[in-house]
Amino acid sequence: MYTVSVKRDLIAQHYLIGGDWGAENDPHSHHYDVQLRLESAELDQHGYLVDIVKIEEELQKIVDYFGDKMLNDLPEFAGLNPSIEHFSRIVCEKMLAGVAPPGSGRFTIRIWENETCWAAYYMDY
Repeated sequence: MYTVSVKRDLIAQHYLIGGDWGAENDPHSHHYDVQLRLESAELDQHGYLVDIVKIEEELQKIVDYFGDKMLNDLPEFAGLNPSIEHFSRIVCEKMLAGVAPPGSGRFTIRIWENETCWAAYYMDY
């Protein structure tokens, strides 16, 4: 099984809804690390899972879209608590569509909210 991973950081704001989480209910920023992980037993004709340059370009689009934004205000989070769990699923779906890896495998997005806490979402393709 082959694995490729690319990581970017971004700063975004949010506030949690639907419960009493103290200060987390107030608008605040996080310095997120977004890590993409692509796994497959198959390589393309060039010996890549997906060209890392393509992955970096697509991940930069994610950073540009979500960076310096209030996540609660974005349509992807309408009706959702903007948790890192929801955030990882939303980013995973967007990235998988943008990267479009050939063959079959597993596509994972892991988002670190700080040095010790992360959530991940994966999709088999």
